[in-house]
Amino acid sequence: MSAPINSLPYCNSLTRYSRLRTREVKVGDLGIGGNNPIRLQSMTTTDTMDTLATVDQSIRMIEAGCEIVRITAPSIHEARNLGLIKNELRRRGFTAPLCADIHFTPNAAETAARIVEKVRVNPGNYADKKKFEHIEYTDSSYEEELERIRERFTPLVKICKEHGTVLRIGTNHGSLSDRILSRYGDTPLGMVESAVEFLQICEDNHFYNIVLSMKASNPQVMVQAYRLLVSRMLERNAAKKSSFSEGVYPLHLGVTEAGEGEDGRIKSAVGIGALLEDGLGDTIRVSLTEDPEFEIPVAKVIADRYTNRPSLQKPIPEINHELPYSPFEYERRKTREVLNFGGHQVPRVVADFSQKEKITPASLFPVGYQYSVALDKWNLTDQACDFIYTGDQVLDFEIPGTLGVILDSKAWDHAGRKERYYPLFTLEEFLSPAPKSNQLNFITINVESMENGYRFIADAHPVVFVIETRNPHGMAEQRRIFAALEQQKIECPVLIKRNYAKGNEETLLHASTDIGALFIDGFGDGIWISQENGSGKQNLKLLNSLSFGMLQATRTRISKTEYISCPSCGRTLFDLQETTARIRSRTDHLKGIKIGIMGCIVNGPGEMADADYGYVGTGPGKITLYKGKEVVKRNVPSEQAVDELVSLIRENGDWIDVKEVALSND
Repeated sequence: MSAPINSLPYCNSLTRYSRLRTREVKVGDLGIGGNNPIRLQSMTTTDTMDTLATVDQSIRMIEAGCEIVRITAPSIHEARNLGLIKNELRRRGFTAPLCADIHFTPNAAETAARIVEKVRVNPGNYADKKKFEHIEYTDSSYEEELERIRERFTPLVKICKEHGTVLRIGTNHGSLSDRILSRYGDTPLGMVESAVEFLQICEDNHFYNIVLSMKASNPQVMVQAYRLLVSRMLERNAAKKSSFSEGVYPLHLGVTEAGEGEDGRIKSAVGIGALLEDGLGDTIRVSLTEDPEFEIPVAKVIADRYTNRPSLQKPIPEINHELPYSPFEYERRKTREVLNFGGHQVPRVVADFSQKEKITPASLFPVGYQYSVALDKWNLTDQACDFIYTGDQVLDFEIPGTLGVILDSKAWDHAGRKERYYPLFTLEEFLSPAPKSNQLNFITINVESMENGYRFIADAHPVVFVIETRNPHGMAEQRRIFAALEQQKIECPVLIKRNYAKGNEETLLHASTDIGALFIDGFGDGIWISQENGSGKQNLKLLNSLSFGMLQATRTRISKTEYISCPSCGRTLFDLQETTARIRSRTDHLKGIKIGIMGCIVNGPGEMADADYGYVGTGPGKITLYKGKEVVKRNVPSEQAVDELVSLIRENGDWIDVKEVALSND
């Protein structure tokens, strides 16, 4: 994990919040980038040829706070109909700019660019086809391919230039061309190179009205790709000796195919939030498998935190040495194993019971432990937490064998050091002669004390550090602590602790940003989320589910079935929300299985490339089923397709009956 901080910069500062200054572009009268606020957008799900339905849905989106409305135009017919949609919206008094979403069809893009204020094209399928073929290119044959792309793409660039239309070059991880995959692989670097090829064509034509995006369903890939893209833009700027923001184009952020409900919100906040925390991002879209007007309030909660961040943040010591990790590739921080923390252990989850007056066996139900009085035994769910913190309260019942209890150090000492009870110390308490556990000790540290050096503690005792922060820019402060530990080569595991005022959706989104961003960079051996004292009844179930959801979203601990589900659009060939619900109801007990549910073929096979099974709409009422990237069954009638999917999972040995799951958790 080594990359000098100055060799590949991607943001203004790792310790001080500051928006990266990008070139301003105007989408109609709406400014993106520059000094403009973070803009919110979404995409219609109606049939673009149904003018009134699309207009009505667009109005609902705009009234919810959507500032740019994106509409799919899969053919020239839909592209032409954008004119009727735009005219009707303007007639009703709505002036929000429109963006045409284009895949495969240059003639649709060229038509739309004369009508709407913005056009999005995907470099992976605008001039290339995807057959999952590996092609060996020489430098000259690769240049020939680039020249072919230049000829195909340049007419659109010239039309956009003539009409003042903004062009979004939107790379999707799932639809990289065979040409890019053959040279760069299925990597964030490949995503960046795919966009830069098109960007170069724009600049060669003196066209700069550009927005860039690097979307993926995996937040880790998405974050790395955006960072690499910014680094590449800064590098190109330096080579041209341009002003700082001249060639740094605005960034459209999004995690594609994030899914629905809590999972979709967590995954979106992890990816988008990790970038916003470092000042990257000028416009965002949260992609949920829900009606698009419901995406906007989620995006607003994510974005609004950064309006006053510069004035609220507290100073954090700068990183004055070489950055001890690479922000462009994932590698988990190396730690020693302490009991079941660190090393090769999965990250642990702590539930905070310290505000409960009396803890009983029934109190553990929201965090995955179900006690049967009749049978006098515990049943565990797949999201049973690993530890509970009880403050000074010693439990008067036998705890489950997989559970540990964290006690304040003085209460732990008075309790006689019961089995599976572990002390929590302040640094001052730990440095005193107080008794210590010979198995596991937790020590709370913060940024003020991090430079003192903890090697003597780490070497002499089985220790897990608990890092806390009250800084509004808390992710950066906690990352700074990790950087100090890495620089000092201290390999103690670290438990990330955060306190929030409420146990609601806002907390879900903020925590996913604050903590998920750290796990994206390989930091953290556990999560401890609590509600602040006096903030009302603790929502233990939500906080526990949130912790496991973040670990799932960052691919660091898998505890449930993962659904890679697209947000639906006018190309969708079935009711995506209803179908996702049906598939989930049949398969959500299959821990660790990833199922892709795609409304159409545009990004289907690619975006769900790391899914175990795929369910893709390929025609009206017709579904194609995949095992990995391979087509298994084509044109399955939609009314039979869910049953066929279950049969496919059975045939491949990945099916587990619900009763077996219950017995395994017994």
